[in-house]
Amino acid sequence: MIVGTGCAGLTAAIYAARASLSPIVLEGHEPGGQLSTTTLVENFPGFPDGITGPELIMAMKAQAERLGARFSYAGVEGLQRAEGFLRVLVDGQWQETRSLIVASGASAKWTGLPDEKKLIGHGLTSCATCDGAFYRGVPVAVIGGGDSAAEEATFLTRFASKVYLIHRRETLRASKIMADRVLANRKIEPIWNTVPTGYLADDEGEMRAIKLQDIRSGAERELEVKCVFVAIGHTPNTAPFRGVLDLDDNGYLLQRNGTETNIPGVFAAGDVSDHVYRQAITASGQGCAAALDAEKYLTQFEE
Repeated sequence: MIVGTGCAGLTAAIYAARASLSPIVLEGHEPGGQLSTTTLVENFPGFPDGITGPELIMAMKAQAERLGARFSYAGVEGLQRAEGFLRVLVDGQWQETRSLIVASGASAKWTGLPDEKKLIGHGLTSCATCDGAFYRGVPVAVIGGGDSAAEEATFLTRFASKVYLIHRRETLRASKIMADRVLANRKIEPIWNTVPTGYLADDEGEMRAIKLQDIRSGAERELEVKCVFVAIGHTPNTAPFRGVLDLDDNGYLLQRNGTETNIPGVFAAGDVSDHVYRQAITASGQGCAAALDAEKYLTQFEE
């Protein structure tokens, strides 16, 4: 059983199907993962002209289905160990499996402002590494004040003409070395004690500006930018496994000996355990590794 249909889950499905492991893939209630909201992917090998995120996901799913993987629009709600099996609570019903690959990903935290969902992929994103290169020579904004925001802002200076770093406090929460790096960069302009209150789109539905409010004076203004990068963190989708699988302090699955977890037969792959790289290609690599690890684990049950 495989949980998740992002790059990690779909790659695991491809490898598991080719190995005749009869994989069933649970798509959950947000199929495709974060890549399904990405308009153009230029850094996945094999696509010299790029490919949209949804197209890449659908192609990987079709490949897995052709090889024999089965898909179900169902979500996982719990996990138990059983003698020789794992019991997985799927939409209110317990199902048994010999092995489980958890590739449920991590969800970016968003601001919750009006029209936010409409602009995701149209000048609003949560990944500078994924989308920064699309905004060469134009002003952009980063929302956040931690290490992630500092890293995103620094990375974006390679492309953008100006990077505005919007933070609700007057000092960064980032580590000193990251904060010093940001403050020393001439292309980064911090905007302190300020929160976003809305997004403004142009006639084509692309980001035109962000509305800001000074939390001390209450004054509001518009800041014209071509893209807003939300860097206020991610939430790993591990709630069904709390108390059963080992998690780190931030809720990410802990791996050992490759993709193994603390329970034999359960493997972790992709953003659900990776809070460092968070790329489509690294997730696919982890999905491959998890399927190979699962295949090796299952040999003990062969007659």
